[in-house]
Amino acid sequence: MFDISFGEFALIGVVALVVLGPERLPAVARTVGALVARAQRFVANVKADMQQQANLQGLDSIRQDLQEAAQSFRGQLEAEVQQVRDTIDQGAADARALADEAAEPFHEAERTIHGGPAPDAEAEAHEAEAHPPEASPAAQADVPPRDENQLDLFDDVSPSRPASQPSATQARE
Repeated sequence: MFDISFGEFALIGVVALVVLGPERLPAVARTVGALVARAQRFVANVKADMQQQANLQGLDSIRQDLQEAAQSFRGQLEAEVQQVRDTIDQGAADARALADEAAEPFHEAERTIHGGPAPDAEAEAHEAEAHPPEASPAAQADVPPRDENQLDLFDDVSPSRPASQPSATQARE
């Protein structure tokens, strides 16, 4: 450890035996051994602590590198997502513009065929189709009540009023 040879240890032992005497030498040797062992444990603990700190610093730097990489990746991903959203929005706007352009000749043809109503009149016509006027009570009163037993060949069958079914007596005739 300190690069001391066996001869030097023997010389130190003889001097200690002469100086301390045979009675105190074993107690001093035990004390010195305990101090050396304690010093070795202390050095081992210091080395372990230094190694742990070095590992923690290495882990901290790795953790920091990973966080920086994650932030960078997140920024790139958000930029890509925003770019895709912008492209989709632009495509939707282009599609709406093309649909409006494609619908314009059809609207023009419809105006030409139907006598050219103005765009405001066309909007009113669409509104009237969506909400048809209801029949007045006076108009309903003019219609005579229908006899289910009478067969009328010239009745106008309307979709709102189902055609009457012939009765059993009419089917025999």
